[in-house]
Amino acid sequence: MKILVSALEASSNLHLMELKKHLESVEWMGIYEFEDMRGTYTPKDFSVMGFSDVLKKIFFFKKVMNEMVELAGEVDQVLLLDSSSFHIPLAKKIKKCFPNKRISYYILPQVWAWKPWRIKTLKKYFDNLYGILPFEIPLYEGRAVYIGHPLLDEITECKTFLSSGGSVVFMPGSRQGEIRRIFPIFVEVAKKLESEQCVLVVPSFYQGMDLKQIYGEGLELFRVSFDAEGALYEAKFAFICSGTATLQATLVGTPFILCYKAKKLDEWIVRSLIKLTHIGLANILSSHNGGGEIHPELIQKDCNVARLLEVYELMDRERFFAQAQEIREYLKFGSSQNLAQALIK
Repeated sequence: MKILVSALEASSNLHLMELKKHLESVEWMGIYEFEDMRGTYTPKDFSVMGFSDVLKKIFFFKKVMNEMVELAGEVDQVLLLDSSSFHIPLAKKIKKCFPNKRISYYILPQVWAWKPWRIKTLKKYFDNLYGILPFEIPLYEGRAVYIGHPLLDEITECKTFLSSGGSVVFMPGSRQGEIRRIFPIFVEVAKKLESEQCVLVVPSFYQGMDLKQIYGEGLELFRVSFDAEGALYEAKFAFICSGTATLQATLVGTPFILCYKAKKLDEWIVRSLIKLTHIGLANILSSHNGGGEIHPELIQKDCNVARLLEVYELMDRERFFAQAQEIREYLKFGSSQNLAQALIK
């Protein structure tokens, strides 16, 4: 069986690698990067941050989309992961050229946060909709299936009790734009926590590259780790840029603060379009599961050294840990094996 896949995000690519374990006989085509093979393009080629960065690469995206449509004619089915701004137009183009081509969407767009009218489009152009958040499934009125959450496949160790010992982990994101805005703040926080062992988690795809050029000054204050899960499991606390890593820390059981700074233009656009009380996925899940805020969110001007240190000292870690267990129970199970079986059918 040939499957055309598109995993533009580093996190999506990790989820795809878990899926690959259950589909050994599949021939993969498209956008991905496994340990032993890579597609026509990889997630590194799509590393952009914010609306202005997207505009700079608009012609590249159009070129890739046309190539993907052409490849769709050679495969048995199509699997698109996350990244709705690219994948919804791609699905439309594929359906126009190949009306009977089976297209599945895994990791659905956040219609519960913005652009709810996309639901109608998704139901029209995708044959299968596989969600990873229980609360989003009813929005599709019987067309979507809760397939499980991929992090429950990938996380191998979860804490059974709250530890008071260990390191302090810093995760300033995977995109270089995020790193440039947040890492200097983390450096100053690490200087204040001089008695602690500070660990910088670096995305695995930066391994072998010049980290000083990527992160800049202050790298010597940290022990570098390319293993996010292992570092979080050994840590007593973490400072994390908004993203998948915040839910990863929650499921592992490590208390953390979500930290985020965006470009002013991006902040204005997001605040105009998205109506959410929280941006952290663990907080969003907790609210849908009947709980309150599980972790602090320090965003924009609040993401500063003084506030980070203040919240670090005051955060109720016991409450966080109890709510983290509730989120694990709410998500129930992983997704890779369920998705593999659905694709084979």
